[in-house]
Amino acid sequence: MSTPEPLEPRHAGSAEPAAAPASTVVAVESSAAPLSPATSASRPLVLGLGLVALLALLLNVLLWDRLSTLQDQLARQTADAGANAAEARMLARQTQEQERELAARQAVMEARLGEVALQRSQLDELMQSLSRSRDENLVVDIESAIRLAQQQAQLTGSVEPLLAALRSAEQRVQRVPQARLAPLQRALARDMARIKTTPHVDTPTLLARLDELVRLSDELPLANAVGPAPVAAAARKPSSEAAPGAWWQHSLQRVLDEVRALVRVSRIDHPEAVLLTPEQSFFVRENLKLLLLNARLGLLARQPEAARADLLKAAAALEKYFDASSRSTRSAAGLLLQTREQMKTLELPRVDDTLAALVTAAAGR
Repeated sequence: MSTPEPLEPRHAGSAEPAAAPASTVVAVESSAAPLSPATSASRPLVLGLGLVALLALLLNVLLWDRLSTLQDQLARQTADAGANAAEARMLARQTQEQERELAARQAVMEARLGEVALQRSQLDELMQSLSRSRDENLVVDIESAIRLAQQQAQLTGSVEPLLAALRSAEQRVQRVPQARLAPLQRALARDMARIKTTPHVDTPTLLARLDELVRLSDELPLANAVGPAPVAAAARKPSSEAAPGAWWQHSLQRVLDEVRALVRVSRIDHPEAVLLTPEQSFFVRENLKLLLLNARLGLLARQPEAARADLLKAAAALEKYFDASSRSTRSAAGLLLQTREQMKTLELPRVDDTLAALVTAAAGR
């Protein structure tokens, strides 16, 4: 918009020549001197109107200047607003491009994060699988070692192989800090404490008692055995010491004692013992010896159950076929009872707690 130029005020009589001859001016003055009073009264009015016009002209000039300044400011502000708008549009486009770029990067990052999460889950599964396989191998090794040590302990009759296997298993479990192996460690500690407190069986003493019973089996009297006839004291004296003339009395007493010995009355609780023949009596003794020898072999073979069963049969045969009132029979019965009582503790302590904990650990619970 073009700025209007300010109007310059014109003075009255500006079109006339600037300078007039002095004679002319004087003439005018002389001619004007005799003006009327009305003309002289309107002169202040004209001057006031001129001043007002001049002031209006000045205000107009100021107004046009102010308007031009405002127009310049508006033009500058409009140009600045356009530049700002263009810059804002450019920034908006850059922002949109950055948003699209960020969205693309976020999508790529999410895809990579998904891949990393998948790889981590696969790695965790692999580590867990390796840990489980290691723990399973450890559990299998410990179980096989403990079972082998238990067999060695049964064969040798000593608990040292079993204790050594349990100590080794406890050390191996302590080196693997796994929560699911904690019950196994506690079971190992309980079994070792129980084995250490188990009383030791004196196997040589038991073998010596069984040998003594085998030796006594030949001397044990049977229940139906006929003993020697009780001879009177006078009959056992020599004939030279008898009173003279009483030889026939001694002879008669001897005959009566022999006749009395042919018949003996005794109490036998088992009828089978009465019906034994001499040949069967031999086999009864031999059978008793075989039972005792089998018990001895079971003791050596670390089979306490079989040994106790044989001793129980030997005790039943001793009570059934042999004379219970005999001192040797009572002694043999006492030895059998003591041997059976000691063989109750012959069985080696079991490690059932440890084996159960191994089964639980192998199952992963």
